[in-house]
Amino acid sequence: MSEYCDLAPGHPFHGPYHDHEYGFPVGDDDALFERLALEINQAGLSWLTVLKKREAFRLAFEDFSIDRVARYGETERRRLLDDVGIIRNRLKIEAVIHNAGVIQTLQARHGDFRGWLDQHHPLSHGDWVRLFKRTFKFTGPEITGEFLMSTGYLPGAHRDDCPVQARILAAAPPWTRS
Repeated sequence: MSEYCDLAPGHPFHGPYHDHEYGFPVGDDDALFERLALEINQAGLSWLTVLKKREAFRLAFEDFSIDRVARYGETERRRLLDDVGIIRNRLKIEAVIHNAGVIQTLQARHGDFRGWLDQHHPLSHGDWVRLFKRTFKFTGPEITGEFLMSTGYLPGAHRDDCPVQARILAAAPPWTRS
């Protein structure tokens, strides 16, 4: 990920994400859901496109409230498809809504989404991909890997010589406890 550590610092969109979010552990289920939804929407596009649209995504998906999004029906789907502020891809929108319902099921069984992730940690990247493909929609190797790296379940978000890496290690993400 050395490219990101070179590109991001000082950039108006990449910089804050790189310095304060990417690779740090995430404890809130709605924040985890947001990361998954953003990774799904990034597929085939640049991460910069997603970061620029992040606030519009938060508005459109009601701050990524899992419970609200899981209840979305046809009216909300049409609203999202008409929202020029977000990425208007039907398959991605359907996947985000579907995955909110899946996360509700995981919460009921495991206490929370993070608890489900923790129960399966540590897994190899390939095993994570197989688990995510069985569990969620629109989660291939890249989406799964980036989601897990961005939330601290897989290493590699930053180079060892990146100043952010020391802060990540101090936050003790799950991959450091493998």
